[in-house]
Amino acid sequence: MAKRLLREFFELKCDERGCQDLLTEGEKRWIKEGFTIFPAKLQQCDVRNGNGRSYPRDVLEREIENYQKLVKENRAIGECDHPEDSVINLKNASHMITRVWWEGDSVLGTIKVLKTPSGDILKGLYESGVLFGFSSRAMGSLQEGQDDHGPIQVVQDDLQLICFDAVSEPSSPEAYYLEPHYDQVKLNIAEGSKHLNKFFTKSDKINRALNEILRKTNK
Repeated sequence: MAKRLLREFFELKCDERGCQDLLTEGEKRWIKEGFTIFPAKLQQCDVRNGNGRSYPRDVLEREIENYQKLVKENRAIGECDHPEDSVINLKNASHMITRVWWEGDSVLGTIKVLKTPSGDILKGLYESGVLFGFSSRAMGSLQEGQDDHGPIQVVQDDLQLICFDAVSEPSSPEAYYLEPHYDQVKLNIAEGSKHLNKFFTKSDKINRALNEILRKTNK
């Protein structure tokens, strides 16, 4: 089953703007140093999302565990708006995820806005109260399934999380599903696989393999 570029949207809730109790003392010190820091919902498992997809918990748990390595190495960056492929462009980097954790079925994270041109745009939007959210970008395949609401696309075990981007809320549910033309999808996947091999280091791949062995051993 061919992998495709998967992108999901989660709105930054207004009450999250005031959830400073979710920040650590170190993160609060960053705020005093002039950085814009705030918590946000990044993903959710085992529910139908706006794109009609569902992410199984075991698959998402594995990817978040692997993503923690990027977080610890200060490499968990994202862009302001989604690009049309899987490449993370440093010139467009607007924020960095400094901490990721689970709260029930939701994945939450601390967002540190970078002092870059794109980061300045994101900071301006945030401070102006503009509605936006965070969207996961990943490569993976889908399989048709069924739930109480009808047909659903279930994300498969080959999922590979890339990053979380800051995006605006689409005006219609269909706009959540940022699906390029089919020919472009094939091109993006082919190019994306090449760039993923460059983005994820040998150490990342070893870490992913070891985590997978440990997960299977603990089952």
